[in-house]
Amino acid sequence: MTTQFAEAYGFERSAVTLANWRTAPFSRFSFGHAEEVVPSTVIAARAEVTEGAPVVSNLLRQSLPEGLAGQPDVGAYLDYAHTDAFVLMKAGKIVAERYARHAGIDQRHIVFSISKSLTALVIASLEAEGLINPEAPVTSLLPEAAGSAYGDCTIRDVLDMRVSLAFDEAYLNTDGAYARYRRATLWNPADQSQPDETLLAFLLTLKKDAHPHGGAHFYASPNSDLLGILIERATGQRYAEALSERLWKPLGARHHASVTVDAEGTARAAGGISVTARDLARVGEMLRNGGMVDGQRIIPQAWLTDMLTAGDHKAWVDGESNFFPNGRYRSQWYQSGEPDGAFCAIGIHGQWLYVDPSTETVVVKLSSQPNPLDDELKHDNFAFFRALCAWTA
Repeated sequence: MTTQFAEAYGFERSAVTLANWRTAPFSRFSFGHAEEVVPSTVIAARAEVTEGAPVVSNLLRQSLPEGLAGQPDVGAYLDYAHTDAFVLMKAGKIVAERYARHAGIDQRHIVFSISKSLTALVIASLEAEGLINPEAPVTSLLPEAAGSAYGDCTIRDVLDMRVSLAFDEAYLNTDGAYARYRRATLWNPADQSQPDETLLAFLLTLKKDAHPHGGAHFYASPNSDLLGILIERATGQRYAEALSERLWKPLGARHHASVTVDAEGTARAAGGISVTARDLARVGEMLRNGGMVDGQRIIPQAWLTDMLTAGDHKAWVDGESNFFPNGRYRSQWYQSGEPDGAFCAIGIHGQWLYVDPSTETVVVKLSSQPNPLDDELKHDNFAFFRALCAWTA
């Protein structure tokens, strides 16, 4: 007898395990229920508020520019791109949204590396409070990092992914450092032939590469997990509490968020946050409005200006990125380098928060894309977002 769960997802709940939760088709469930798979803690909103019905719009039937992934209209493109939740805002108003059958307006969804960008916004507040100095060495807050790759770099090096690090961001690795990293975060099953590690213990084993810090952009998720630990050292709070007090509650989020944690309760600041699509859109709208919500400043203007203008294009190019040819990376956010000033936060498996200030547009796309990276689809998504912005200008 087919269960209601199997009708919705195409498999039974018992088929989802820690070993397969990031693979298709099981990710259609687990990306919306990460807390059921990996130990997690709550990032509290002021109160939870049911959002109501999604905004229905004819825009979903709007035709796409010829050649955009061969899809005839917006709705077809969303299906093609494995979309679970989609929100489009224009001038502060939601003008279209859509949720897959297995998703929902009030359901959290893991955002993977968009977590990095949210983590950096907490550091923005801590700098304003005088609790973190981005130009200070990592060891000023984490003295035990001495002797590791982080022993002689600055927090700014970490924020901008310019740490010299002997590490390979190999998402499908099963037997090397990345596999150890996944096990330390409790994202993969334990390996009985290997000793257990906590996240911090793993980070402190990482070694410096041959070149100095502060050079080419080198994307490495452990950097962002380190930022979460620095937040805890600077505040004396757990990461989830600091993010709640300095971002989530002031933002006016309608739902609690969550973040996965390791065996010591250390948050996966690099990729473990789950939020609703609308709450993520509120983050984008806050940034589009210069860090303000309802007249209250959430993100210091100086930090936001720096984030949007100060990234080093040469470091980006030297890092051999095949995306955003005119781009930059600063404080865990991507700058497109295009004349429209668009910037974004991106997570593997197709997670996006895209902001175009020139057209007052915010786009959220949360997905269960089978390939964690899929460079071709990433380029398609960028073209898709630019098309949406042009239509709503």
